[in-house]
Amino acid sequence: MTKTIRSLERGLQALKALHATPISSLHDIYEQTRIPKPTLLRILLTLEQSGLVSRRLADGRYRISSGLTRLGRKRDRYDRVAETAAPVLDRLCQKVSWPSDFMVPAGDHLEIRESSRTHSPFMIYVNKDRIGTPVNWLLSAVGRAYLAYCPESERKKVIALLRKSDRPENWLAKDPARLDAILSETKKRGYGLRDQTFAGGAYGTQSPDGLAGIAVPLLDRGRVHGVINIIWPKPARTVEEIVTQCLPSLQAAAAEIVNSLRKRPNMT
Repeated sequence: MTKTIRSLERGLQALKALHATPISSLHDIYEQTRIPKPTLLRILLTLEQSGLVSRRLADGRYRISSGLTRLGRKRDRYDRVAETAAPVLDRLCQKVSWPSDFMVPAGDHLEIRESSRTHSPFMIYVNKDRIGTPVNWLLSAVGRAYLAYCPESERKKVIALLRKSDRPENWLAKDPARLDAILSETKKRGYGLRDQTFAGGAYGTQSPDGLAGIAVPLLDRGRVHGVINIIWPKPARTVEEIVTQCLPSLQAAAAEIVNSLRKRPNMT
């Protein structure tokens, strides 16, 4: 009787667990497979090095890689962009030290899909917002960078949605002349800046974060795949200093992510 390969069986168990729960911690996978964690770590590392599994930069959770799309469930497009962005954001953080987020549209707000905050030497000074944290469209650097560069039809749709809101944070949606001027200046400048009144978050749900930020879009032939930023505590640096020291690296990171996406199927 032909014997089965135990290590392969365990690898398939791990993949099945990830198929059932697409974003999983080591403990989540252990709970489903009961494979000892030291063994499971070796299995996941092997799958990662083979391009079948990847790890989220922000929290180290595992996910089925886009290299295994046909065997896994259909994945959210933005999750695939986040997977592409993760190693680039990691290298950017190593270069400039300040952390970055990758953010995408989510209805009446944007949300964090990937982040290098936990990898920055300055993380003690930066709140560790989690994946899925909502961020305001019109007052944030990321929102302004996205809206300044996205197709006009998409921009109008977002602004129309925000115009219906009675939340005070969306007041700019009801002042189209001022908003147009802000977005035009953002595009002319080449990067987004926070409004001076912006304290972080989406709708007054958290204390002021004390941060400043600049943001650039992942612009691909008129389409925007999302936005990446660099954030820092306001007292630590001026915007002008960060622009001089870090903007070229941020722009290069955005270009690298877009170029990588162009090489992936179904992403252009």
